[in-house]
Amino acid sequence: MRTATLIAVCVGVCLAQLAIAMPATLSGALQQNLHLTGSQVTWVTDVLLLPITVLELTFGVLGDLFGRKRLLTGGAALLAVGELISALARDSTLLLAGQLLSGIAAAAIFPSTLAMVAAGTSTLRERARGIAVWGAAMAIGGGLAPLLGGLTATYGSLSLSFYSVAVLAVIGVIISRFAQDSNAPQGRSLDWAGQVTIVIGLSALLYGVIQGPSDGWSSPRVVTAFVTAAVFLVLFLFAESRVRSPLLQLGLFRNRDFAAVSVVAVLGMFSFLGFAYATSFRLGVIQHLSPILLAVPFLAANGVMVVQAPVTARLLERAKPRVVLCSGALLIAVGAFWMAALSITNRSVVAVLAPQIIVGVGAALLIASISAVAVNSVPAHLAGMASGAISMLRDLGLTLGPAIVGAVALSRASSMFGRHLEDSALPPGLKAAAGAVAQAGGPLAVNSVPPNSPPGQAAPIAVAALGSGYSLGFAVCGVVAVIAALFAVVTLRGASRVAGADIPSPAETAVGPAGREAGATGSVDIPSPAGSVDIPSPAETPAGQEAGATGSRERGVASEGR
Repeated sequence: MRTATLIAVCVGVCLAQLAIAMPATLSGALQQNLHLTGSQVTWVTDVLLLPITVLELTFGVLGDLFGRKRLLTGGAALLAVGELISALARDSTLLLAGQLLSGIAAAAIFPSTLAMVAAGTSTLRERARGIAVWGAAMAIGGGLAPLLGGLTATYGSLSLSFYSVAVLAVIGVIISRFAQDSNAPQGRSLDWAGQVTIVIGLSALLYGVIQGPSDGWSSPRVVTAFVTAAVFLVLFLFAESRVRSPLLQLGLFRNRDFAAVSVVAVLGMFSFLGFAYATSFRLGVIQHLSPILLAVPFLAANGVMVVQAPVTARLLERAKPRVVLCSGALLIAVGAFWMAALSITNRSVVAVLAPQIIVGVGAALLIASISAVAVNSVPAHLAGMASGAISMLRDLGLTLGPAIVGAVALSRASSMFGRHLEDSALPPGLKAAAGAVAQAGGPLAVNSVPPNSPPGQAAPIAVAALGSGYSLGFAVCGVVAVIAALFAVVTLRGASRVAGADIPSPAETAVGPAGREAGATGSVDIPSPAGSVDIPSPAETPAGQEAGATGSRERGVASEGR
């Protein structure tokens, strides 16, 4: 693989991961500077993840048709624009617009760079090495995100955090011009029906879930959003059963093990990123810790995932993947229940490190075993297709986690604040002032006003209500993780030890868990070579294997260099 191409690929994927992971560290500063409501803070996370969930596979096809280099260059340019808009934002509308563009850019960069690695290598060893480097670059982006965000926001300004990524993205555009282009247009086509219906359906679902606590669950807009989501998600399933090249291969779900691990993927990733979102909200938005302090637990979780990865690889070789999977889910549950039990008045970062590390270990086990079970539960010639489908479902869980956890937590907090304010000993005038602020922005707004102001006298009540709400959010993550583990034990029968070409090397696994899921906002893992980029085993020589994460068939690449 040409050095210039490898450098361009690494810079691109590192930048994409950096952009989507950094806002988690900035949640508190964003809320205070832009006066965001609770639902708007949730949108900052999900507006980045939604495009990745619904557009990544389509961008993979577009790269096959029109060239991956164009997608990489265009994605980096769009990322620079999105981060520049975010840096200039003085309200939630402009911030969300900028973050949406950054999410679309990341959805283009991730599959195009991975496909460029596959197309630029000719042997299994070379390709595995390229994937390991690609994943390492993603891990670096995930690790740099809390550090860069914390330093620039604490010692510079909030805008400087976004400007920094924008400048790096411009450098990425320049570097990408030296990369070698590749495509694979034969037999590729876009699933327009599936793409349109999944975008509308999932967007409407997220709108209803996120806006429910603030607008009211029975409000016309929220009810209309849920009805729209139901209609278009049904239409999506109908479309996928009819088109020649669907985004989601429904036939895979006739395989019991694959169907089971798909459910576990959604539930597991829901609990993981729901936990990360709740941590960011607790420390940054409720407790108002500085971005540099908020970065500490995320650096700890990311670090342990990377260090532990070689151990995970050996576990997958020696134990049944479902055992590793269940262990990972249960560890996430332990960390989530631990965080749920911590008092909101405990502002020590040290107090949250142990549960964060436990969840990091669990997430590393869970992510690697999901990929292993999914790819090994289907025939070898369907491995790429299975990896693409499981990647989309994993992203769905990552997107739903913050939305639903935020909805549950904020609904609980609003209800508690109203009751406790009414029962408090505050004078009627102060109650009225705090109630008016809460009516406009919920208890989060009361927690954000100057403490010496009339509504600020109710801030301790708001903090207690928010703490209770997000303790419930952590508990929801824990319960969902336990359900994922139990579901895996009951339903996964045929999942066997990972063997042969279907498992990543320790180097590949080492970078896998530190992918998009490693950040608080984040969503792609580094699947096994036999999965996402369809590195075949020696018995798999035909060209045209499905490249799962890119949604493409690397025609001819599978047999080059044999």
